[in-house]
Amino acid sequence: MAGDEISDGENAHPAATPQLRRRLGVFDSVMIGLGSMIGAGIFAALGPAASAAGGALLVGLAVAAVIAYCNANSSARLAALYPQSGGTYVYGRERLGPFFGYLAGWGFVVGKTASCAAMALTVGAYAWPGREHLVAVVAVVVITAVNYFGVQKSALATRVIVFTVLAVLAAVVVVCLTGPDTGFDGLGITSGHGVTGILQAAGLLFFAFAGYARIATLGEEVKDPARTISRAIPIALAITLVVYLCVAVAVLNALGADALAAATDPLAQAVAAAGFGSLEPVVRVAAVIASLGSLLALILGVSRTTFAMARDGHLPHLLDAVHPRFAVPYRAELAVGVVVALLAATADLRGVIGFSSFAVLFYYLIANASAWTLSAKPWPRLVAVLGAVGCIVLAAFLPLASVVPGVIVLGLGAVIYAIRSSRRP
Repeated sequence: MAGDEISDGENAHPAATPQLRRRLGVFDSVMIGLGSMIGAGIFAALGPAASAAGGALLVGLAVAAVIAYCNANSSARLAALYPQSGGTYVYGRERLGPFFGYLAGWGFVVGKTASCAAMALTVGAYAWPGREHLVAVVAVVVITAVNYFGVQKSALATRVIVFTVLAVLAAVVVVCLTGPDTGFDGLGITSGHGVTGILQAAGLLFFAFAGYARIATLGEEVKDPARTISRAIPIALAITLVVYLCVAVAVLNALGADALAAATDPLAQAVAAAGFGSLEPVVRVAAVIASLGSLLALILGVSRTTFAMARDGHLPHLLDAVHPRFAVPYRAELAVGVVVALLAATADLRGVIGFSSFAVLFYYLIANASAWTLSAKPWPRLVAVLGAVGCIVLAAFLPLASVVPGVIVLGLGAVIYAIRSSRRP
């Protein structure tokens, strides 16, 4: 994919600049992407999506998948050309200029930090209702410790989590499609909210797809990045789409659109409605495991972008240190862990999800704009334009309570950039 790209602007850093070690192959990269996507989203997003679009949430899933594909295509092309930690922070800087790269990094760090808190709170909600915040903080501390001791250990933990969750989701699909109390009456593709409801559902479901960026943000730790990243991102996205489609059809079949819209724990309710109540505790445990997997990969990605921004002087240089033994950006990881723990102790789950969605869509808008500059060929540019327009549309249909804080925080980032730039020689 990178053969047609413009090859100017190689990003070699001076020998004295802290560098990370390349350890991850295609399989581990796919596992990290799956761990980010097949997480808490599939256990929580189906209910709100059904509330927005009814049975037409399947159409919303297709819309979200198309936009996710465009974003993934743009990210893969850029990551193959710029295999460094930081993802779209690096791509925006190199293709559009330092300001846009900075804004992408700012949006990613603040948005995904909120996502980390959301995943931690989901762990708490499933593991110990009524003590969500306490459990969330403990989860953040444990995951930060795992990441601190090396990315290979993180990849191994993610692999175990992904296979466990996929096995449970496969069981959910089978019992919800074949159970004694199931029919096929809940699969009508109807929506009482029209196009608006479908786009709202797509925005909610896109939140669950967005984890493939984690592969790109680990670009500096991937072996043969041009080959590995360009393969890992579409493979992870394709597997996730198939899993989500199967689970959505199965849960709609077991519950119907109305019951699904009212459910806060739809997969657990679906297996019970299908006549397999004994499987419900297993589903709840899997939800906790999946959320931990997402939290692990999210903190991994946020810390790498923080490391890259610190290395370039946009964040304190204290955060660009690499551990001499474990070869990880340990100070960035610890700083992210502290901030996420504070949010998990104080924030509201729905609020952080909405805010995160807005910031992540802005991040991918810059990714697509950056990819548009890579080639003059019609198809790559069309994909980038479709991805950018899709990000704008989905962001516009988010609740106002998510859009306003998002605009304020992005504006604050722009002001900070302007102040720092004015003080430089």
